[in-house]
Amino acid sequence: MLLTALGGETAGIEATDPLGRPVKAGFALLEDGGTAIVEVAAASGLHLVAEDERDPEAATTRGTGELIAAAVDAGAQVVLVAVGGSATTDGGAGAIEAIEEAGGLRGATLVLLCDVRTPFERAAEVFAPQKGADPATVKRLSKRLDALARELPHDPRGVPMTGAAGGLSGGLWAAFGARLEPGAPFVLGELGFDARMRAARAVIVGEGKIDQQTLQGKIAGEIATRARQAGVPCFAIVGRDDLGRFGARMLDLQRVLVASTLEEIEASAASLVSVL
Repeated sequence: MLLTALGGETAGIEATDPLGRPVKAGFALLEDGGTAIVEVAAASGLHLVAEDERDPEAATTRGTGELIAAAVDAGAQVVLVAVGGSATTDGGAGAIEAIEEAGGLRGATLVLLCDVRTPFERAAEVFAPQKGADPATVKRLSKRLDALARELPHDPRGVPMTGAAGGLSGGLWAAFGARLEPGAPFVLGELGFDARMRAARAVIVGEGKIDQQTLQGKIAGEIATRARQAGVPCFAIVGRDDLGRFGARMLDLQRVLVASTLEEIEASAASLVSVL
């Protein structure tokens, strides 16, 4: 979305996927190349690992670090990192190692666009189960994150947004002084969303799974909140609805439609459009 709105070009490298395998992954260079966008999901995403392969203890963010280093090599002085959708809970250890091996940031600034406010020490408890961790694994991961926090130049525990992507945001914040930003307001601001929303008859948001995390900084929740404040009706099409009626009322969602295939999504969207 940002690349389309702001203009720029894409680049790519062969990076490391969450399980250490080679994967083609891209990043974007905006405008004059001074700013880059790296998506954590591009090299460290959960979608890169089949469900029966998921290993939250082995999964690494090394590929994300390689993409950040490649963006710096390409001349970026500011690297925007979209933090979310990862298969990892390594606290950013893999990314830190890859960046340091490439010579560090060399004066570049990292801005981490986070989709949750969860602190570092809760990353395993909140996110690891969806990445394949059972309760015993969650405890081991939490201990590992605590040990890493004590080794880092700054302690990320207790700092909001440091738990995003299994603690990746906290690791990069602690190791490189990365700036933490709520991702949804940043992206919506760059896209001029509020003006577009006010000119629309309604807003339709999409989410793989809508749940309590949607209320804690996810872009779908941010959009629904802004629509409510502006008096614009908002609808949601989701793969799974774990939010419940109370949460839907909090966001003032007019309807939540569940659709898990492209055909169902298209049919749901058509049904909403027909009544607007």
